[in-house]
Amino acid sequence: MIATTALGKEYGARVLFSGVSLQLNAGSRYGLVGANGSGKSTFMRLLAGDEEASEGTVALVKRARVGVLRQDRFLDDGEIILDLAMRGDAVVWNALTEQKRIADGGDHSHAGRMADLEDQIAAHDGYTLEGRAAEVLQGLGIPTAVHHAPLGTLSGGFKLRVLLAQVLVGGVDILLLDEPTNHLDILTIRWLEKFLADYTGCAVIISHDQRFLDNVTSHTLDVDYGTITLWSGGYSKAMVEKAAARARKETAVARAEDEIARKRAFIDRFGAKNTKATQAQSRLKQIEKIEVEELAASSRRAPALRFVPERPSGREVLELAGVSKSYGDNHVLANVSLTVRRGERVGIIGPNGLGKSTLLKIAVERLAADAGRVRWGHETRPGYFPQDHREVLTDGEATPLSILEEACPGESPTFVRGQLGRALFSGEETSKEVRLLSGGECARLIFALLAVAKPNVLVLDEPTNHLDLEAIHALVEALKQYTGTLIFVSHDRWFVSELATRIIELTPTGPNDFPGTYAEYLSRCGDDHLDGDAVVLKAKSARAATATANDGGGKAASAPSSAGSWEEQKRRRNRSAQLPKLRDKVMAAIEAAEARKKAIHDRYADPSFYAQTSHDDIDALGEELAALGPKLDALIAEWEGIEREIAEAETKADSQ
Repeated sequence: MIATTALGKEYGARVLFSGVSLQLNAGSRYGLVGANGSGKSTFMRLLAGDEEASEGTVALVKRARVGVLRQDRFLDDGEIILDLAMRGDAVVWNALTEQKRIADGGDHSHAGRMADLEDQIAAHDGYTLEGRAAEVLQGLGIPTAVHHAPLGTLSGGFKLRVLLAQVLVGGVDILLLDEPTNHLDILTIRWLEKFLADYTGCAVIISHDQRFLDNVTSHTLDVDYGTITLWSGGYSKAMVEKAAARARKETAVARAEDEIARKRAFIDRFGAKNTKATQAQSRLKQIEKIEVEELAASSRRAPALRFVPERPSGREVLELAGVSKSYGDNHVLANVSLTVRRGERVGIIGPNGLGKSTLLKIAVERLAADAGRVRWGHETRPGYFPQDHREVLTDGEATPLSILEEACPGESPTFVRGQLGRALFSGEETSKEVRLLSGGECARLIFALLAVAKPNVLVLDEPTNHLDLEAIHALVEALKQYTGTLIFVSHDRWFVSELATRIIELTPTGPNDFPGTYAEYLSRCGDDHLDGDAVVLKAKSARAATATANDGGGKAASAPSSAGSWEEQKRRRNRSAQLPKLRDKVMAAIEAAEARKKAIHDRYADPSFYAQTSHDDIDALGEELAALGPKLDALIAEWEGIEREIAEAETKADSQ
């Protein structure tokens, strides 16, 4: 449906990509990935026709309808929300509008035109448009109660959802989505995944949400090495194939360079001898024929983040007791109590509008609660990453260099610039005013501030927003090495699954506090509770959702108590008896998976592997290796959960 031929784009002396020839087909969903600033959005604008290419062409199937989600587009606050969504199907909307105008005018001379419009509406299933638009809005978390309200009643994040709904309602042949998961919570991301899975057209999607890409995309378009490469499969599989392809090229270059070196050594040693002169000349000609591919440098850059607490905190880190917060009639939090202990990694998840960010702001004492108490433990030193970077970077005219110099007085210029370098600020970038920084640059600057502050508690509100995948991976690795306490809000399920050892899900009926990993939580609750059941929850909380659409608030209550019936006690005893066998079984599975992973890596390391292995076998091994990572993560999470259950059971037995 889309074909590019020798496509290239440059700005002055800077070349984003060149020589891009691709065929993008109906029924396929392409994840467009690359470093921030590498040219992803530019490529999307070229496909949409919003920008001219420096070279080459873009061709779309004739009469193809294109839907584009642009991050910089804004709508009239006076427009009705449902009408805006319906406008996505321009053909039907225009026909319905004209039909209504003629009917309201009472002019019967347009009977022929009315008949034409009727045929047009029927041909495009037009009388279901309102229902389809309402369904998409509901799926994106905008409740029915506000569908006929003006757009201005919604907050900024929900307005962007209306933009997304408009694109999805259109029934277009080609979908071009730039960061569609921005401002979406886990529930609506799950809904969007299902919507896109059923989409039969051609979709190109920019996203930094790894799990979303893996769940949705059938192919990956990788912007790197000065071009755009098409890989089959989602992000994880594509990156394995990309690494293998790069390794093959590097091996071929190394072999060619070794061959040249050997022949050059022969020439240097024997070139002056008459008896070897002919052979030396022959080798010289052979050298001239050897082609050594010049490998382009990658545009991928990852920050070297590191967080080291200056000193450990006490055992009890944070206590929230009976915390409540309202905005007018909108009750955001109600009687929430929570205790966090040293070393925990608490992931707070749930729909937008139930007070996640409010809870963090109250915890770090940037917002006063209406009722309740916040108490930080002995020797605690919290560091805060806000969702709105301006809460920390208050001076728009300051520079990264001046901000970090102020944050660590007495440190040498070398130390300060070294910290900035770890956050990918160098040269002129260190003197760039904050107001000119991108969202990703602001995030990296705040991480640099946290690194020099050395807190023993990190409180992070949506830290992956604006980061590219390389920076997200670097952040995860840094937080895994962090020895302090971590409390964070995130809608990035991969990020949560990599870090959290405790899950608090805010729901309309109250928070669910689960002592375990995200994988364990889903295993207990079922992954489907994040989609189908969510609709039921939203229906039960229509009044709360209507209020929260305005300001991102909702109502939460304290966690319900667990059942203590005889049947429950019996189930727990049976479970405790089975735990040792389950642990042994899971450990055996972990060992088998690790052994298989090592065996595959050993095959990759064999110098003759690529020469003696077919492409199908290489692809199969790549798929198997990509699947082993998540499998191992799930098994390890299961093992940790079993060990935790065993320890808890032993503790209870000792106390009885």
